[in-house]
Amino acid sequence: MKKALLALSVLALVGIAPRAAKAQIVQIDGSSTVFPVTEAVAEEFQKSKKGKVKVTVGIAGTGGGFKKFCRGEIDVSNASRPILKSEIEDCKKSGVQFIELPVAYDALTVIVNPKNDWVKSITVPDLKKMWEPAAQGKITTWNQIRPEWPNSPLKLFGPGADSGTFDYFTEAIVGKAKSSRGDFTASEDDNVLVQGVSNDRNALGYFGFAYYIENQAKLKAVPIETAKGPVGPSAKTVEDGTYQPLARPIFIYVSKKSLDSKPEVREFVDFYLKNASKLVKDVKYIALPPSAYKIAEEHVSKRKVGTVFGGTAEVGVKIEDLMKREANF
Repeated sequence: MKKALLALSVLALVGIAPRAAKAQIVQIDGSSTVFPVTEAVAEEFQKSKKGKVKVTVGIAGTGGGFKKFCRGEIDVSNASRPILKSEIEDCKKSGVQFIELPVAYDALTVIVNPKNDWVKSITVPDLKKMWEPAAQGKITTWNQIRPEWPNSPLKLFGPGADSGTFDYFTEAIVGKAKSSRGDFTASEDDNVLVQGVSNDRNALGYFGFAYYIENQAKLKAVPIETAKGPVGPSAKTVEDGTYQPLARPIFIYVSKKSLDSKPEVREFVDFYLKNASKLVKDVKYIALPPSAYKIAEEHVSKRKVGTVFGGTAEVGVKIEDLMKREANF
């Protein structure tokens, strides 16, 4: 009799254990540029929950993240550009409503190898000449950009086509999103681009500011020539609006359904917005003003779905411009 009761007790525990041990999960994917911020938040949040919640963060690129998000496969999408009309339509078809939350600013950074001693600064027309579709197979040496530069191979490294950074850079530099030559080394993983440029004296690439700061011992940032002279990427030049056209807001997009049905997602987003300012600075991006995070908290609380960007690519949106839109949304 005792053995039978013991066996029943063991079976009962076995049946209950998997449910009790199963961690709550917040699933995130998307931009590799936003990844350092969200990863830092995820690590701190998981510590605060003492293992009760697991947060997974992928780097499928902004476009890849939105594909999963608009199919309802993930709770949060990291994005280094605003959602596009086609992606909004995909979300509508699947019944996915979203809350758009700016979390930081990025100074998209053009980088060369430290042994490159000829590029002191660069113009937007120089970059366009390098990267426009017409350059494919034709602009292959540095002296084709400027005659005083050497007759050396021009090796280009950049994000892949699913990257929001690729979209933003091509819009800002070439004049049309996704309009680019195809004969360059592309990767959704910015660490691959870091390695490529750091190993080749003739290389030039671009990616988010945090990846430059993390690897500045083996890379050199190139200032952008403006009417007021060359301006390099920094928190100061982004905040004062002088680093143009490569300063941009970065975002997370949160599923309203996940917010409403999964307490762990709601807790994660609240934690994100309350701790973003410090953690954004820790990973070397530019934090928004405190009032921006308060506005974002209100948008979450009121479940304010949609976008302030209208589904179109925009270049040169300064922090104060973004704040006005968010406050009036």
